[in-house]
Amino acid sequence: MRKDRMSGVVMMLGSGLSTQVGASLGALAFPVIGPVGVVAVRQWIAGAVLLAVGRPQLRAITARQWRLVIGLALVFAVMNLSLYTAIERIGLGLAVTLEFLGPLAVALLGSRRVVDLVCALAVAPAVVLLTRPQATTDYLGIGLGLLAAACWASYILLNRRMGREFTGVQGVGAAAAVSGLGYVPIGIWALWHHRPTPTTLAYAVAAGLLSSAVPFLVDLLTLRRVPAQFFGVFMSVNPVLAALVGLVVLGQRLGSLDWLAIGVIVGTNAVALSAGRRGTSRRGSSPRVRRSSRRALRAGDPGVREGCGARGRAVLPAEQ
Repeated sequence: MRKDRMSGVVMMLGSGLSTQVGASLGALAFPVIGPVGVVAVRQWIAGAVLLAVGRPQLRAITARQWRLVIGLALVFAVMNLSLYTAIERIGLGLAVTLEFLGPLAVALLGSRRVVDLVCALAVAPAVVLLTRPQATTDYLGIGLGLLAAACWASYILLNRRMGREFTGVQGVGAAAAVSGLGYVPIGIWALWHHRPTPTTLAYAVAAGLLSSAVPFLVDLLTLRRVPAQFFGVFMSVNPVLAALVGLVVLGQRLGSLDWLAIGVIVGTNAVALSAGRRGTSRRGSSPRVRRSSRRALRAGDPGVREGCGARGRAVLPAEQ
């Protein structure tokens, strides 16, 4: 068990680094093909991977299920485009930290525990600190980061419904495929008007593989070794990893106050998750919930990992 936990930690660290390194490589292609071109390539790769893994029975999907699929596909499309555009304007570390407010807000707003109220009061000044007016403040970039956060929160809420309507990752696979198809004309237009060089195209492909395919597959293996709750706590370090990767790969430096705000947000989420774990352990869960959770984990259902904080679940990094 201890060996599994240690290997799981290594895999989670590798998954997080893969996600952020992929995003940073995508940023290197921005000067040539822009965020739209990078996101289009990433969506194509994510759609192909999740479609192959989920293997949805498209002909069996009902009209009500298609509405969920299309809604989730739109969330995927807007979330990644707003995040990558924010990365171009305000940097990787700040963009990912702002996006992380989405699942944190869902967790805190959906809880009635005192500890989560304290967490909300702690994270508020950190957000103000990150978005404080400065000589070089890019308010559009901040707004796009917050839009990505709202999309991530919407993804969590939609994915909960997906978990009730689909088995395994069929629903997410269908949504990723629809999103990828939607980006075909957009990507063709972007790449036609901004002709990619072999190097920039390689950066975009690497972003799709490292930020979508690799984390998704690694996380499926990781959840066989560590509890979903522990997985969610570890996910909290992603803003820190993003800031470090942004510094090393892109040369994006953050001020001491920005690092302080990131640390507060990461710590707040970890506290909320840990408290949620203790509360769940004391209250226990019904046999039906435990059985459905085990089935979902065996199927690799991202619904077990979506969200964070009070629900004690992590998000699907393939669309982070």
